Amino acid sequence: MIHAQSVALETMDQPLTIAGRSFRSRLMVGTGKYRSQAEMVGAIDASGAEIVTVAVRRVDLDRSKDESILHHLDPGKYFLLANTAGCYTAEDAIRYARLAREAGFNAFVKLEVIGDKETLLPDAVGLLEAAVTLVKEGFQVLAYTNDDLITALRLEDAGCAAVMPLASPIGSGLGLINPYAIRTIKRRLSVPVIVDAGVGTASDACIVMEQGVDGILMNTALAGATEPVHMATAMRHAVLAGRAAYLAGRMARREIAVPSSPAKGLIV
Repeated sequence: MIHAQSVALETMDQPLTIAGRSFRSRLMVGTGKYRSQAEMVGAIDASGAEIVTVAVRRVDLDRSKDESILHHLDPGKYFLLANTAGCYTAEDAIRYARLAREAGFNAFVKLEVIGDKETLLPDAVGLLEAAVTLVKEGFQVLAYTNDDLITALRLEDAGCAAVMPLASPIGSGLGLINPYAIRTIKRRLSVPVIVDAGVGTASDACIVMEQGVDGILMNTALAGATEPVHMATAMRHAVLAGRAAYLAGRMARREIAVPSSPAKGLIV
């Protein structure tokens, strides 16, 4: 069934393309917080995701060790996206992006600069500073940011390959708080807009994709579920459904009822 849905969607859609690299799946997933490596691999596989993020600061970069996350992820199967999660300054984020490239990752990096330890909201000033430096050094930067149009525009101007506004705070599971802000960012930017953080369940993912964004990234929604593999399957369906609904074009909202069958020609 999933394959049939994918084929139908592909006939009316284009691949997700970031900095010249194309992907079939619009769902990206992370690798943190799973109860076991086997559970992580099972969930990633069930999600259908091609892009998998790895927090460089929090994992063992030695692929030969069984306990390393990288040992269980085939770079021939997944596009491994280094992530500067856990960095609170531009300097730290730049350093870990460079470390990832030296460790064998590609030139793509998901850039995070966190500004507050309680809310984990991004530091827009530090993020922009780090983005400018990394773009100059040849990185393809996917910048995690607030749902703020002005910051998103500045990140695009700085040369970011994609902008990743949050749906709600990291790990909150609150879903999409401000659909208007996300739609506005998507409408105004030319680079891909990937919503990141805050999705809790499949209905959240579907609503996010219905805003017309290019993709969605999640981690805790899968790793924190009672059954991560089952939730990953649900998310795979939800992203496809939300994207298809956006492309199909929803009916107009009305404040009055409208009959679903013609009023003319009724049998009296």
